[in-house]
Amino acid sequence: MPGSAAPSTAREGIGRGLVLLLAVACGAAVANLYYAQPLLPTLGRDLGVGNGTAGLLVTVTQIGYVLGLAFLVPVGDLRERRGLISATLVLTAVALAVAAAAPSFLVFAAALAAVGVSSVVAQIIVPMSSSLSAEHERGRVVGTVMSGLLIGILTARTVSGILAAAFGWRAVFALAAAGMVALAATLRRRLPPVPPTTELPYAGVLRSVLTLIRTEPVLRQRMVMGGLTFGCFSVLWTSLAFLLAGPPFHYGNAAIGLFGLAGLAGAAAASVVGRLADRGHGARATTVSLIVLLVSWAILAAGKTAVAPLIIGIAALDLGAQGVQIANQSAIYELDANARSRLTTAYMVSYFLGGAILSAVTASLYGRAGWDGVCLLGAITAGCLLAVWLISSYALRGRRPAGEPRLASAGD
Repeated sequence: MPGSAAPSTAREGIGRGLVLLLAVACGAAVANLYYAQPLLPTLGRDLGVGNGTAGLLVTVTQIGYVLGLAFLVPVGDLRERRGLISATLVLTAVALAVAAAAPSFLVFAAALAAVGVSSVVAQIIVPMSSSLSAEHERGRVVGTVMSGLLIGILTARTVSGILAAAFGWRAVFALAAAGMVALAATLRRRLPPVPPTTELPYAGVLRSVLTLIRTEPVLRQRMVMGGLTFGCFSVLWTSLAFLLAGPPFHYGNAAIGLFGLAGLAGAAAASVVGRLADRGHGARATTVSLIVLLVSWAILAAGKTAVAPLIIGIAALDLGAQGVQIANQSAIYELDANARSRLTTAYMVSYFLGGAILSAVTASLYGRAGWDGVCLLGAITAGCLLAVWLISSYALRGRRPAGEPRLASAGD
């Protein structure tokens, strides 16, 4: 790509300890987006607003995150990443500290918006972990780091509820701020310098994201798949609390939060997909993950009145979604070693937009069609996802000139 730095040289690899540290950093960073969700009634009461207004905190945080994806993540190709990551984590800590001490709703909302913007540091860490990896281990490393990210998402609500019950909601954000400072210092000490990969100016970097979308069919394929995948994930987690709070379950907030732990088995097992990608079986792993995702909705539908199918269905859905996500990111990182942060920007903006759209549809649908309607929506989304994968992979195979290496998405 014009303006890019010289291609990255081959690396010896990355130590397991550092991989686990990066996974923890990703999980802790993205968890900041979800701490407020189980606390909304308490936050509204303490900050003097109604539940409807308090609910806007989720939207504010998501908007901040999308802005960070669009405008901050591309800087990962433009600046030395060790320093960028550490500085961004410090900014996250400051925003969390302001949230912990916020005297009013507006101050708290502004702090959460800043938390959303800066928490995209997780999406700078993921492509950096790919750059630090040797070719033979890249899928495994990305899979492990992404598993850490998903575990952060799944456990944030549970941790927040427990801490708030024991110490109050302000302690949640104060402890999170302290954690970000500790992570910034640790990563600054443990990470090797990771130089920029382009000499483009910032405006040129942003324009090059659009160029990548226009010129890379595999990126466009995986962007669509990512949006539908996170859409499936959001359909479940937007509606699950409604189901569990009503008959026949009548669970409270603490019990509902614990269901997030059901996805941990799926998140941990999905790292297998990264290893399969390393061995040249990324396309087969993608297909299997998509089938698991589709089947999970049949299991979840059976959980309308029983806990066991719900737990199994949640684990299966998270396994399938995480498997597709790892396969997607492994594929796009093969496209241009010097543009991995920009590839992440394009992919993750599509990913979160798909989740936001289907989350909004789900919230409206549940009131009209209940759990059955939600499961049908999830199954249709998963079915569309499988169709997109099969059709686009066939099209990409047909476009590949004779003798050209196979694209990561086009089959094994």
